[in-house]
Amino acid sequence: MPAEQIIVRGLVQGVGFRPFVWRLAQRLQLAGEVSNRGDAVVIRAAGMQASLDALALALESEAPPLARVDSVERTPTDAVAGQGFVIAASAPGALSVGVVADIATCGACLAEVHDPGARRHRYAFTNCTDCGPRFSIVEGLPYDRATTTMRGFALCPDCRAEYANPADRRFHAQPIACPQCGPRLRLEMRGAEVAGDPVVTAAELLRVGKILAIKGIGGFHIACDATDEAAVAELRRRKHRPAKPLAVMLRDRAMLEALCAAGEAEHAALAHPTAPILLLRVRAEAAIAAGVAPGQTRLGVMLPYTPLHHLLMEAFGRPLVLTSGNHSSEPQIFRDAEAYAGLGGIVDAFLTHDRPIARRLDDSVAQVIGGRIQVMRRGRGFAPVPLDLPAALAGAPPVLALGGELKSAICLTLGRKALLSNHLGDLEEPATQDEFERAIADYSAIFDHRPAAVAVDLHPNYRPSRLGAALAEARGLPLIAVQHHHAHIAAVMAEHGRPPEAGPVIGIALDGLGFGEDGTVWGAEVLLCDYASSRRLARLLPIPLAGGDAASREPWRVLLAHLDAALGPDAVPPTLFEGRQVATLRAMIARGINAPPASSAGRLFDAMGALLGLAPARLGFEGEAAMALQALAEAAPSGLPPYPFATASVDGLVEIDPSPMWREALTDRQAGVPAATIARRFHEGVAAIFADTAASLAAVHGANAVALSGGVFQNALLLEAVAARLADRSLELLLPGQVPANDGGLAFGQAAVAAARLLGR
Repeated sequence: MPAEQIIVRGLVQGVGFRPFVWRLAQRLQLAGEVSNRGDAVVIRAAGMQASLDALALALESEAPPLARVDSVERTPTDAVAGQGFVIAASAPGALSVGVVADIATCGACLAEVHDPGARRHRYAFTNCTDCGPRFSIVEGLPYDRATTTMRGFALCPDCRAEYANPADRRFHAQPIACPQCGPRLRLEMRGAEVAGDPVVTAAELLRVGKILAIKGIGGFHIACDATDEAAVAELRRRKHRPAKPLAVMLRDRAMLEALCAAGEAEHAALAHPTAPILLLRVRAEAAIAAGVAPGQTRLGVMLPYTPLHHLLMEAFGRPLVLTSGNHSSEPQIFRDAEAYAGLGGIVDAFLTHDRPIARRLDDSVAQVIGGRIQVMRRGRGFAPVPLDLPAALAGAPPVLALGGELKSAICLTLGRKALLSNHLGDLEEPATQDEFERAIADYSAIFDHRPAAVAVDLHPNYRPSRLGAALAEARGLPLIAVQHHHAHIAAVMAEHGRPPEAGPVIGIALDGLGFGEDGTVWGAEVLLCDYASSRRLARLLPIPLAGGDAASREPWRVLLAHLDAALGPDAVPPTLFEGRQVATLRAMIARGINAPPASSAGRLFDAMGALLGLAPARLGFEGEAAMALQALAEAAPSGLPPYPFATASVDGLVEIDPSPMWREALTDRQAGVPAATIARRFHEGVAAIFADTAASLAAVHGANAVALSGGVFQNALLLEAVAARLADRSLELLLPGQVPANDGGLAFGQAAVAAARLLGR
């Protein structure tokens, strides 16, 4: 009989692919074997040619729901020994980017948890090949139990029988467990284990206002009753998190609909196996503590994604604050010893277990815009699912891209595959810097990645840039520096698979701050981009950031600079800055002392927030003023006229001047126009000027597409307004989706640019 070797590449690790192949082989009466290799699933099969053809077709058309088949390679091979078809032991192989992310509990497992007659009734660690922990427990490849943190739990006879049965949905489910042989849940208070059902007792503690640490899949969370104002305030006090919104877990769709407005696209995103935190509008009558998301109209909500969370939410019965287990600004804790030491002063009890976590994975955060999901933080459920680079970049050698300073993430490439890491945090914190370096070593080891080049941000003093330079020098590798906003736009281009031969795009990059090619600070730019290069065509009029970094934390400083530029210092109402060191700042600006000019959209939004009284003297977290401004603008009716901006040509650049906007907005404020109206007209004005400028420049330069990126485009109102203005311009619109628009997507863009440059494109 004819025999073939079939190599299947893609997302085929940990999704039940081998038992799926075994069942196909039984159906088609084929002999042979299937095994995991580090970079693929390898099948050796013999039988009728029609059956082999049917097998190859079914590998793609009938693949398991969590699998992603990228290629099926067939070659004739020697005769296969034996008559049956078996699942062989895994063999080591080349680099794999096919490890599945952690997956929310499937319906079949949840039914078992609720079935009093099932042996996994109320078992908090129930899983199968279609759900459960994956990347959070992996310590090496190939993906087998011995290379996960489950290796310390020896299977009982019943679990072993399921694990060894190809017809069972738990066949080779590496995290398989049951109450007799698997991880154990416990509740601890003051260092001692509490007797009784840990989940029931934890729910009772939450109902009386206690704060708990809960060990999840990718780390510890801190939880309290989201309807209890005092409990929420106490959590904020203990965690030193005065204003930043807190995420909330809801029991089910009914509880969600009572709290938030959500359409079918939102419900589908929440119920997806990735199970992200999703930003949703809160109903005015929602029964939730005001301190959960002060001043916001949107709330980050999620549904239970493990059996433990399902059991706890059913026992508790109320919305539950579930925020990262850490001190403010530090990385989420995922190791047991660190949790007891670091969270002991914050929580009253620990709901924990004895399954080790291999790596920290924050919850992913997303929103739905125009029916499409936009990932804002890539973590549990999304990482490390690989992304595709455009086919023309597949021939580039492996790249390690190190991203930026804030919302850091790294990216590894091999051929066409790009592995964008989970969110690693802001590198201003020493603890996050340590985690960042560990993540580089961890990803490189897990995926056996040996880079041929290192890509970094153009800013020479970013920590990733310095680390990348040191790595490149130590290993004798080329260092490729990529301008910040070019990386933002390249990330969107690559996510959409735009081929290099399609020509350059017009990119609108709106964010906080990024180092420019001229050595100044950029942040509101219109670029002409291909993968290898970019050229700035337009910018927002730069204004001085008095005090440097202090201006990013104190929006009144930026407002003063904008109003001085628009009106002149003598015309600025002094009442806006009572008690502020205005004279000192103006002297700094006049003398050019610690007042670098910047064309920042993020600071423009902060300044408008300050004008409308939405920004505190010092921001409690990045984006605080801008988020409040968006919430206020969304309360105003649509269709309001945009505030005007002026444009002029300066040294070959189109310069966008906000002075007319400031003059009109200030007049409206003094006339008592509602703040919501001013906020909405501001959003419409920013959208109009950048959309119109981009469309005009596209016509001049013959570009047929416009790409939007940068952290400011996390503002759904702004993104929708820009997209609407460009919708009828005969231009392809490239919007961020799976790759964050903020700096969490920089590494992916850097990797695409580096690949293009290495190929000489």
